[in-house]
Amino acid sequence: MGYLSPSERRRLAVKAIDALGAGRRDHVLLRVRCSDSHHVATVYQTEPGPVFVSVVGQRPHGNRDFVDVAHGTQGRGIEYVDLLDGAPHADDELPAHCECGAHSLSRRELRQAIDSAQRTFLIP
Repeated sequence: MGYLSPSERRRLAVKAIDALGAGRRDHVLLRVRCSDSHHVATVYQTEPGPVFVSVVGQRPHGNRDFVDVAHGTQGRGIEYVDLLDGAPHADDELPAHCECGAHSLSRRELRQAIDSAQRTFLIP
């Protein structure tokens, strides 16, 4: 794929997630949850490779904090999408958020969880 700038990498990741359409849930590689079982992030298998998706910023409460629960658009936060396997010099840290607050996730640790066939990754 060659070197991609961070904005090109995220743009490619958004296109890949959009291409999954309504069947996005069928392509889940890894779900990330906090110790209170809130949804923090998801990694999906896509054509260009694993894609990390999280909502950052304030989010509404409800139904274990799943992002796709209908709540309206106020306070939902912003979806952060990026290729999990970043360029050689990409930051290892990925932003995420849940009802507990902001989190920073490691690309390397998420990749290791996927490689070891974990389906759910718990963060403290």
